[in-house]
Amino acid sequence: MRKRAAEVRQADEETLVRLVARGDRTAFEELYRRTAPWIVLRLRRRCADDQIVAEVAQETYLAVWRAAGAFAAGPAAGTAAGWIWTIAAHRLVDAFRRRAHHAGPPAAAAGAAVAPAAEEEALAATVGGDVGDALRRLAPELRQVLQALVLDGLSVREAAVLLGLPEGTVKTRARRARIAMREALS
Repeated sequence: MRKRAAEVRQADEETLVRLVARGDRTAFEELYRRTAPWIVLRLRRRCADDQIVAEVAQETYLAVWRAAGAFAAGPAAGTAAGWIWTIAAHRLVDAFRRRAHHAGPPAAAAGAAVAPAAEEEALAATVGGDVGDALRRLAPELRQVLQALVLDGLSVREAAVLLGLPEGTVKTRARRARIAMREALS
């Protein structure tokens, strides 16, 4: 047993992968001992989240255990360490994609959607009936411009400054809003 462990410790990484492909746990442990610190260090340089790094490292070595035969059977196109790093890099990209896919909207955005804005409440109190309904159905950017120009009585220049938009954009949105309102009320 000691002789076998000594042979495994002296083997290079490519030989270890070939042994892992045959189900050799001692070779896998040695391969992990040699390469995991380096893989984790490289992952940490690309991701600050220790939990993601740990998960990616675990997924990487599970893939190494399962796919060692593919490396061992294929042509020697690269080193075992390079092959392991390629697996880790792909797993990291997958983790980022999963994280982005499952991420919800920011808490600030979620809270803003729940409570009506003060402008919405003022609009509901000021303009009612069909006109109010048509105004509330407008796209928010069109409604803002129409409120500034019509309800607040601002000039195009004042509305542009208030909304942080170019004057031409304010004019275009006002025209689109008036057309949409006319269609909604006819």
